[in-house]
Amino acid sequence: MSLTTPFTELVGCRVPIQLAGMGGASSPELAAAVTNAGGLGMLSGITDVEVDASPVGVNFLAPFLDRSAVEQAAGWARLVEVFYGDPDPALVGLIHASGALAGWQVGSVDEAKAAVDAGCDVVVAQGVEAGGHVRGTVPLLPLLDGVLDAVGVPVVAAGGIGCARAMAGALAAGASAVRVGTRFVATHEANAHPEYQQALVDARAGDTVLTECFSLFWEHAPHRVLRAAVEAAEAFDGGMVGEGVPRFSAQPPERATTGTVAAMALYAGESVGAVRAVVPAADVVRELSEGAEALLRAWASG
Repeated sequence: MSLTTPFTELVGCRVPIQLAGMGGASSPELAAAVTNAGGLGMLSGITDVEVDASPVGVNFLAPFLDRSAVEQAAGWARLVEVFYGDPDPALVGLIHASGALAGWQVGSVDEAKAAVDAGCDVVVAQGVEAGGHVRGTVPLLPLLDGVLDAVGVPVVAAGGIGCARAMAGALAAGASAVRVGTRFVATHEANAHPEYQQALVDARAGDTVLTECFSLFWEHAPHRVLRAAVEAAEAFDGGMVGEGVPRFSAQPPERATTGTVAAMALYAGESVGAVRAVVPAADVVRELSEGAEALLRAWASG
């Protein structure tokens, strides 16, 4: 059994795993490691960096989007993806004209239809289980079912996928790939603070919460974080939790961040229970892809 799918054929990767766009945590080193292991590495809003791997994609957030940066990224990236805004045909046209495939991450069936109508080549269906900022309110599997019925382009399943069984389940349900974030934050290559990574290792299923607590610089945008981070931020006495980091800032702690990391935005999906150690990104790709392939083979044989 092969893990070749319409997504892998379209973007040119070997296994149907896409790195989630995760702000500063998505370092060039992490994107390269995921791609070199067979998946699709992603960067977040970066346009002028060289990545020692191919193919690689770039993710942009619609509320903070610079069209010139999108055009620049589309000139070298295989996939340029947009999140947290209504699908824009003009923006998709700009991406295509600059040479890249266009993707949109969505939280509803209607938004998926609009993305395809706008000309997108790929749709990412994000369930409410996802870590970081969350667009919709529907769990992944019901959302995936509706999106697959509504569109004819490759669909990537996102939200709560951190183990081989979850990946296999999404592929068996019809997804062309899975999008993984939380597991990759806890890797050697991620630009995430060691205390943040250890908090993910220590957390268990059920330790996350969907909130608007960390809304400074990005208001009214629901996001999933570790519950302990919300409690620490609310109990913190002071306006700054770190150098250059105000309390309730949407910015997660990067490797060089100083201050009270426990009270910062520690984004995590419901898959956090699958994080058991900080490991190389290639190990995550291999564990998920080989495990999912074995499960799909077993399920197919009965």
